[in-house]
Amino acid sequence: MAVQGSTTGLLENAALEMIIKARYTAEHAAPCVQLFEQATLKPGADTYIIPKVGQMTLMGIAEREENTNEQDIGMTTNSVQTSIVGAKVVLTDFLLRSTTQDYFAITGRQLGDARARKEDEDMIALFSALNGGTTWGSAGTALTAAMAVGCLSRARTNKFGGKVFIIHHPNAISRLKRDLSTVGSGQIVAIPKGPSAEALEDFFSGMLAPGVPLYEDGNITRDASDDAIGCIANRGALGICRSGGLRRAKERKEGIGEGAWVLYLTARYVTFEIDDTRGAPMTYDAVDPATS
Repeated sequence: MAVQGSTTGLLENAALEMIIKARYTAEHAAPCVQLFEQATLKPGADTYIIPKVGQMTLMGIAEREENTNEQDIGMTTNSVQTSIVGAKVVLTDFLLRSTTQDYFAITGRQLGDARARKEDEDMIALFSALNGGTTWGSAGTALTAAMAVGCLSRARTNKFGGKVFIIHHPNAISRLKRDLSTVGSGQIVAIPKGPSAEALEDFFSGMLAPGVPLYEDGNITRDASDDAIGCIANRGALGICRSGGLRRAKERKEGIGEGAWVLYLTARYVTFEIDDTRGAPMTYDAVDPATS
């Protein structure tokens, strides 16, 4: 009986440690989530409504002329609903008592990595639909400085808004950095204000131009020809909405070996497109660079 109480107490403390580890990992391992808009549903809500307004136009008015330039707000809305993702971990009594390893911390880190990767991949999957699905760049084309500046010029011409950034596969960004004068010069470029520097420091790769940071994301996949799709965007192009935080539950299973604890972790969220006109996919070569 004393052993059962001790085991139960251990589970309570270790399960909490597992949750903290999972949350910490998830908050620091997903660059897309940090770069785009984030929202949280209010308790009891299951739908997130995203409003968007149009542009207004002013007209010249003479001194004694009546102002007849009536404008419309042009508001439209889009709604999204969150869905559940989750996993479970089975820790047997034999495993817990026969090792000095902290399996609660280990599995917490693994679950946190999995959650962050899932959110990041869901964001990346939205890149190709931006700009009406019209990609900039092309398969087999290297992401050179000239190409990147061309994308930036288009972004500004198309009024993506301020604080535009580029996020792409590490190999594509590596090719771009060859053309940038700051590479190898010893010059240190700080992460721009806005996104969390702590969360993005491992993904920041310098600046294309003042105010245009470059980020690497290893979760961006390559096709059979080693081409990858990243994006150039404003923060308001995409978003993620969460409903509550990590949820945990524990269950005792006596029918597994000598007995086991089953820990469940779930989260509810949705990734979505906010404004199609504030971003564009970038298709460029992401082949492995030469190392010799």
